[in-house]
Amino acid sequence: MKAPRGDEREKDGQGVAADIAAERGRVDAAAEFSRLADRYLDTAYRLASVILGDPTEAEDAAHDAAVLAWRRFDTLRDRDRFEQWFCRIVVNVCRDRLRHRRRHPIVELPSEDDERGGLAAPEGAGQLLARDALDRAFVRLDPDHQIVVALRFYRDLTVDDIARRLEIPAGTVKSRLHQAIARLRAELERQGWREEFPDEA
Repeated sequence: MKAPRGDEREKDGQGVAADIAAERGRVDAAAEFSRLADRYLDTAYRLASVILGDPTEAEDAAHDAAVLAWRRFDTLRDRDRFEQWFCRIVVNVCRDRLRHRRRHPIVELPSEDDERGGLAAPEGAGQLLARDALDRAFVRLDPDHQIVVALRFYRDLTVDDIARRLEIPAGTVKSRLHQAIARLRAELERQGWREEFPDEA
């Protein structure tokens, strides 16, 4: 068996060095991703909770978003924009889940109390009932409208902040907010409520 020539040994050495460098790069990227994800995972969970309104589903959405973010981490050139980039992935995951809800709605069966006309609301329960009515109206919005309403009124972001996070024009955010609020008001009135909803600006 012939011993490898000098140029072959050099090529083999270069290949090993490249493999080692690539592995180091993957380890460094994993460490950096872990550091950034740990910093913003709570933010992602809170954002998902606001959009989805369900703590358990929000945990699943934040986890799914973290997995997607890791798979796409090498596409993020500016690591200083990680929070905005990660939150956009969270929003997209939540949007998919909202669309799935609309395609597979859960039908609530009436209780015995509903069939008898319902029980009288306890004193001081007006605020709770109003919130329930608002929640019912909110879930009737389409996913894009739910997202901008959640970011504007639950996360208290400005229109410009929402536009940057979603990477859409501020005018589109304003339009979606305007349409969403109009639909919320109409739905609340249909349920018999006349509560004033805040302006979208």
